[in-house]
Amino acid sequence: MPTNEEITRHHDPNLSENPWVTGPPAPETVAIVPYNPEWPRRYQALSVEIRATLGDAVLGIEHTGSTSVEGLAAKDVIDIDLTVADPRDENVYVPPLERLGYVLTVREPSFHEHRCLRLADPRANLHVFGPDCPESIRHRMFRDWLRAHPEDRALYEDTKRAAVPGGGNVMDYNARKQKAVRQIYDRLFRAAGMM
Repeated sequence: MPTNEEITRHHDPNLSENPWVTGPPAPETVAIVPYNPEWPRRYQALSVEIRATLGDAVLGIEHTGSTSVEGLAAKDVIDIDLTVADPRDENVYVPPLERLGYVLTVREPSFHEHRCLRLADPRANLHVFGPDCPESIRHRMFRDWLRAHPEDRALYEDTKRAAVPGGGNVMDYNARKQKAVRQIYDRLFRAAGMM
């Protein structure tokens, strides 16, 4: 199990590492849409398909990101955290997922061996981590905090809407949200007695 220090440490990208498997994504318009009650059902269908395809290789699977928080406006993209025994062992999960239409787009050895696969239809980002990964724990904590704290849910939604007009790619949009995201993490970690 990771320590509180490992869980509460914010990730700063390793600038010497190129995470893009097939090159950086083309700029796309980020659109925030009202909460869609279909999102949990969409996640459920995707998770059932992933479990059926990968079998025992799936150690855990969670709906994370904004679409997992009822009432929160979001990009119409389902974020899923998948736990496997070793994300570096891509042969176990990448080829079967590719047959479902997922494309490996990100490989970040310096960031808990994170891998990200994208699905075009329906839009989904599948984040792959190993067991007891601090980032997976952070994702679940952030989701659960927003579900239980309407004031921070509203702050996060306002922050996302304000970040859209800057243009660029999703990474640029995420960077514009970073200050508010870290403020929310600070509150939730302190409330959990981790800082």
